[in-house]
Order: sequence, then structure tokens, then C-alpha cells
Amino acid sequence: MSDVVDLTRELVSIPSHEDETEAGDFIERWLRDETDAAVTRDESGNVIARRGEHGADSLALVGHHDVVPPADSQVEADGSYVVEGRDGRLYGRGTADMKGAVAAAMLAFRDADRSADADPAPELVFASFVGEEDGGVGARAAIDRGFSPDYAVVGEGSTGYSAPGVTDVAVAHKGRRGSTVTARGSAAHASEPEAGENAVYRACDAVDVLRDLDFPSTEVFGERVEGSLAVTGIDGGSAWNVIPEECSVTVDERTVPGERAALERVEEIEGVEWSVDQDLPPMRCDDEAFAETVRAAAEVSQSGSPELVVKPHATDAGWLAQAGTTCVVCGAAEPGEAHTETESASVEVLERCYDVYRGVAERF
Repeated sequence: MSDVVDLTRELVSIPSHEDETEAGDFIERWLRDETDAAVTRDESGNVIARRGEHGADSLALVGHHDVVPPADSQVEADGSYVVEGRDGRLYGRGTADMKGAVAAAMLAFRDADRSADADPAPELVFASFVGEEDGGVGARAAIDRGFSPDYAVVGEGSTGYSAPGVTDVAVAHKGRRGSTVTARGSAAHASEPEAGENAVYRACDAVDVLRDLDFPSTEVFGERVEGSLAVTGIDGGSAWNVIPEECSVTVDERTVPGERAALERVEEIEGVEWSVDQDLPPMRCDDEAFAETVRAAAEVSQSGSPELVVKPHATDAGWLAQAGTTCVVCGAAEPGEAHTETESASVEVLERCYDVYRGVAERF
């Protein structure tokens, strides 16, 4: 087995859906044992390592070591995670999202030849965050403490977008804004509906406004990023014979860089308020030359022809880009693999990611 497979197996087996401490301990210890990098562990549990002169242009290889809760079939009797290899793939919680890419980045960080003509030579950074699955709490904490690489390759999934099995380079991804629209009225007996103000009716008026809103869209290096908006839940009323005095509507919005749908228009309806529950930022790469550098490294690492693509899901790249880091996303996970009971990653693609990350580090 390759180093990438061995390291992925070790990392995936460590439980990290409730507490990322043990996985962070493993990553920190490995970096201290295997590299001469300056390794730190912040108060949140993020593991960050640096090679080269701090203050020079910097490139970060970024991932996260938390995972979503596993299915019962993905947990051993002793509490560790099941990791199985078959049919050229590794199966287990976190293989695709995204401990496999973290393992590839760790090895690439260790092995990259950083000899360069530039003076000072660029700084190479490795970062594995906690809490990505909880809205990027680790990335946000690191940014608040000054984590600000110039460039970053975030190892979330980008395989299988342009063609099956091809590892592409995502130059943009959507964000997610989750909102609640709350309509309030006044209760009355349902036999005299005119005596009250029906909150459900007001909520329905708000839904009509939402349905008529335009979805923003934009382009990044010729790739189209389309936003979307959907009502995903409605809750109102207390009894069959009572005019409801409150009704709430849940809204899922997929945002694009630079624009947002005008959800605030619902507040033009009497008795209706709008509040934002979660706002994960979208990502747009702002340096086409960097994106092409990563794409070139991906091209020499596989027989397929990688393309610059758009990813539909929010990642920590959104927080980094919002803070000023130029980002792309490039990783092993394929559409439909993450967060499933049969989650898996291709061994060939994991090894390819190592080659891509090392290649980018050496070309940067």
C-alpha cells in the first residue's frame, strides 16, 4: 500500500464527529515527527504547520479533520471507525470528506521540494481545521487569530465534475444562507376568522414574494455560477379551531459571489419579519494564473483532462476568500460520496491528490 493509503486509513479510523481532539493529536504528532516545520495547535484545535520564511508569499494546503456523525455500520465495537479497502476504493466515514485529502496534503507538505530561485522563497503552509461541518467554526477562529495565507488549495471534492474520474479544479462555489421568515397575526376562534389576523395567510403572501424573486448569477473565468432559492419548511397554527397567530417559513438560499436575492422584500408585508440563521459565504478565485497553475499540476497527475469548474457546496474556502486569500478547491471526493453510509474515495484519486498538491507546492 502507498503512504497515502496508509495515512488515510490511520486518520479515518480515528473518531472525530463529536470531538476532534484525538484526530488533531494524531495530525500534530505526525507533523512534528515527520517534518521540520513549525507546528502549532490553537485554542480551537486547528493544526497549522509552516515551512519557509514567514512573511514571504504563502501557499496553504487546507483541509478539516471533523466529520459528520457516522452510520452504525461505520463504527467498530471499540468506537473507532470502520475502514475497508475493496475494488480500488477506501470505504469509511471521512474517506471522501475529507480525511483522504488531508492525508494527501500532509504528505505533500512533507515531501515538496521547496528549493526555488525566489528570495525569499515562498512559504508553504498546512492547515487542518475543526468544525467545518458546523459552519466553519475552526476556519473562522483561525482567521480571527491572523491566519491569512496569500493562496490556498482547499482539498474538498472536485473529482467527477467535468467527466467521471477526472479531478478538476473548482474556481468558485456557492454559499448558503439559511433564513426564517416569521409572520405574526392575532388569534381568534376559527368560527369567527374575521376577528383575528391569520398568520398563515401572511406567511403565504411572503412565500409568493419569495417565489417571484430573481436568483443571482455570475461568471468566474467563463464558468457560470447560478444561485437558487427554495422554501423548505413551514410551521404554523396550534389547533384546528384557532386562527393562527404565528407562522414560520424556512428558506434555503444558495448564494453566488457578489450578489444576494432580495429576501428583505418580505418585510414589506404587514406582520412579517425576516432573520438570517446561517450565512456560509461563496467563493470566487480572483487569480486565473493561480487557478491555471493548479489545473496544470492536476493535468500532469492524471490521464484525463481537468477543467476549471464550479462547485455547488459551501466549504471553508468561502471563509478564506472572504478574508482575502486567493482560493481554489481541488480534492478527491466525487459528487454523492460525502455524508453517506457507503462513503468512499478512490485510491487512485487519493494518490493523484498527493501528486497535485506536491506539484502545486513545487510550481508556486
